[in-house]
Amino acid sequence: MEVMETSFDPHYREAWTRRQVEDSLSLPSTYMILVDPAGEEPADGQTAAGFVLARQAADEIELLLIAVVPDFRGNGLGRKLLHQFFQTARDRSAARVFLEMRANNPAESLYRSEGFVQIGQRCKYYRTITGERIDALTFAKTV
Repeated sequence: MEVMETSFDPHYREAWTRRQVEDSLSLPSTYMILVDPAGEEPADGQTAAGFVLARQAADEIELLLIAVVPDFRGNGLGRKLLHQFFQTARDRSAARVFLEMRANNPAESLYRSEGFVQIGQRCKYYRTITGERIDALTFAKTV
C-alpha cells in the first residue's frame, strides 16, 4: 500500500484502497507482481519500489494497475515490470493482455513502445477530484 499511496496523484483518483486490493487479491484470477528498486522480488522486510496488479479471464489478462514509486522512476523499472507482466502472462497461457488508462497518462508512450495498440476509447469516463472528465483509452497486445 505504500507504493500505491506514493505513486498515484490524488487528483486523478486512480489509487485503490486497501480493501479494494485485498478483495481483488482474494479472487483466484487476480495476482500481483511486486519488485524492489532493482526490479527483483523484494526480500522479507525490504521496501517495494513498484507493482503490477492483474486479473485473468480465460486466455486474456488485464493489467489493472501498475505503479512505480516516484523516487525510482526514470531508471527503467516500469519497463522491467511490464516485461515481468508479459512473461507471467505467457506462463499463464494468455494470448492477449489489455489495459485501460486515462487519456493524459504520461505512461502512454511506454505502453506504445512495448507494443500496446489502442483498441478503444470511452469518452469522459474518468472524473478527477475537481470534477474534470477525462477519456479512457483501452489498449491490447498479443503476448
